[in-house]
Amino acid sequence: MTTLWARRKTWLEATSKDLEDYEDWRRFAVSNPRRIGGSKWDRELAAFVSLYSWAEKAGYVARNPIAMKQVVGGNGQAMSVPEQRADDARSSNVHWLTPRTWRRWIDVGLRGHTLEGVPEPGWVGRLEDRNVAFTRMLVSSGPRLQEGASLLTFEVPRRRLGGGRYCRGKIAAAVTRSKKQRTFYVASDAVGDVESYVASSRAWAVRKAQKSGRYDCLPEMRILIEVTRGLKPKVRWCDQAGVVGEQELNLLTWQERMLLFEEGPHGPEPLWLWLNERGLPLHPASWESVFRTANERCERILTPPKHLHRDPHQVFAPYATPHSARHSFALYMLVVLNYLMDQRFGLTPEERRDFRLLYGDPWLMVQNLLGHASRETTVKHYLAPVADLQLRAMLATSDNDVAEAPMPEMDAVFARIARESEGIQDIDARLQPAAGSVA
Repeated sequence: MTTLWARRKTWLEATSKDLEDYEDWRRFAVSNPRRIGGSKWDRELAAFVSLYSWAEKAGYVARNPIAMKQVVGGNGQAMSVPEQRADDARSSNVHWLTPRTWRRWIDVGLRGHTLEGVPEPGWVGRLEDRNVAFTRMLVSSGPRLQEGASLLTFEVPRRRLGGGRYCRGKIAAAVTRSKKQRTFYVASDAVGDVESYVASSRAWAVRKAQKSGRYDCLPEMRILIEVTRGLKPKVRWCDQAGVVGEQELNLLTWQERMLLFEEGPHGPEPLWLWLNERGLPLHPASWESVFRTANERCERILTPPKHLHRDPHQVFAPYATPHSARHSFALYMLVVLNYLMDQRFGLTPEERRDFRLLYGDPWLMVQNLLGHASRETTVKHYLAPVADLQLRAMLATSDNDVAEAPMPEMDAVFARIARESEGIQDIDARLQPAAGSVA
C-alpha cells in the first residue's frame, strides 16, 4: 500500500507492472537493506492473490492485476498459481534434533544450566517448569504448536497404554489444521512434568490472580457447568450475564477455550492449561518468544567466545522451534517403530511383510500420528533425511554408546543417522557434533 501511495495510486488501481516493480524492490534491489527470500515472497504473493480475487469477485476491480497460470498439482489436478512465484522458495523449513540434543537444549535453554550441567548463578528460572513441560510434551507427542498450546486442564492425557510408557489423549478437531479430531500419544514422564507444573507454579499463578481480583476484571468469562460424556462430549457454561451456552468439545476453537473457567475453592480458575505469570491464558503465539529466548541462551552458553556471531558453519549450540519438535518426533517414531519391528519382534522378511499388510508400515503409522492427509508430506518433508536409508541394516549394526534416555539404546542409532544424513542436529554432552550433522 505504501509503494502504491508513493506512486499516487490506491490499491484499486494497481497493475501487473506495479507488482513486478514491488517484487524487484523486495527481493533483488541492492539498495534495499532488508531483502526477503523466495518463501516469504510467495507468502506475500498469496495474500495479494486472496485480496484481489475477492475484490474482482465483489466488483471493486475490473481485472485482477496478478497474472495467473495453470499447473498440474501433486494429485494430477489442474491448479491456478501466480506467475510471479519464486523459483528459489523452499517447500519446507524442517529442523530435526536427536533426543540427546533436545535434552541438552532443554537443560541449557530452559533450565539455565551451564557447560558444567548446573544452574547458572543468578538463574531465576521464571516459569521454568511450564516451559520444560510444554517442550517435552511437544517432543514426545508431535502436535502442532496451536494444538499443544490449546489444551484444557482436563484434556491432559492420563490413560496409560500397556507397559505404561505412553498416555493416550485427543486433540479437538477445531484446533487442528485438518479440522479432524486426532488421537495423540505422550510419554508418561512428559505427562508427569505437566502434572508437576499444574500443581506448582500454575497453582501459584492462579492463586495470585484470584487474590488480586484479576479474573473479576476480565471483559468476558465463561464458567463451566459440566462436560457431558458420550461419543460427542459437550461443554456447558454460564457467562457473566447469566446466559447458558454449550458447544461440542471437539468444536471449541482456541479463542473460545481461552474464555473457559471453572469455580475453584478460592474463586474462578482458567481451564486453559498454559498460563502466563499473571495467571491468564498464554496466547499460542507467545511460545515462539520462549523458544527464541532459549535459542539465544544456548548460543551464548555453548558457543566458545571466539566463535560467537562468526562462522555460521561452525555450529556448537542446538537451535529449536516449536515445529522442529514435531519434525523430531516424526523422525524418532519412524526409527523406533522400525527398531521395534526388526529387533524387539525378531521378524523375518516374510513376517515383516505380513505385519505391514495387517497393520501398515511405520511410514503410515507416523503419518497417522502427525495427522497428515497424505503420506507424501510425511516422507518428503518431515522424514527426508531417512527416506532413502536402509534403517533395518543401520539398526542391526548400531553401536553400544548408552546414555540416559527413555530408550537409551536408541541414542547410538540417532547419532549414526545424524552422521549419515543432512539437517539433523546431534550434539552430545561434550559439545561434540556428530560428523555431518548441522544446526
